[in-house]
Amino acid sequence: MLQRTALFILTFAALIVAAAPSDARSQRQNQNNPIPFSHSPCSVLSEGPCTPYYCSPLNHGPCIPEIDYPIGENLQLTVLSKPDGKDASKYVKPDHDLDTIGDLFAALRSCWTPPPENEAREGMQMSVKFSFKRDGGLIGPPRVTYATDGVSGQTRDVYLGAIKEALNGCTPLTLSHGLGGAIAGRPIMIRYVDNRPLSQTSPKQ
Repeated sequence: MLQRTALFILTFAALIVAAAPSDARSQRQNQNNPIPFSHSPCSVLSEGPCTPYYCSPLNHGPCIPEIDYPIGENLQLTVLSKPDGKDASKYVKPDHDLDTIGDLFAALRSCWTPPPENEAREGMQMSVKFSFKRDGGLIGPPRVTYATDGVSGQTRDVYLGAIKEALNGCTPLTLSHGLGGAIAGRPIMIRYVDNRPLSQTSPKQ
């Protein structure tokens, strides 16, 4: 009798131990992750979603590649309507095929022509996002991601029109084979800042 009781207790304990990892794993899977896509490498052993380092034609759905840009080359730049004298060289378009991010930024800065003063707003800022094709052409029109608060729709349209005209006027850019392959399809963010001291007759909105 004692042997059967001991055997029953041991069997019951073994079942509890075997079920515990499954329950813990289920609880981990049901927890809400504030960062839905892990930054760890994808693996056949992964139990949840992950962000692949490179997109692959074998993926069955969209993927978000993580791009390790060199320090200071994250495809974001600011373009001033009136650059400081010390930065004037950064607004000169290179006279050769664009081969570095610095060359690309210089070319984009050199493209910018702000709206005329009678249509401009002092201190106006507008950020846009777009991507290039491998051949240096735009994949699509720039999309506004930020504009100074309180400005009128007319002023926004004036600046967006100037941005589109500037980009269309200097593209397609002449990219080297290496740079074209490196930036093709990757989002580029430009913040345009109209830091010109405008006359009192310029519109306030």
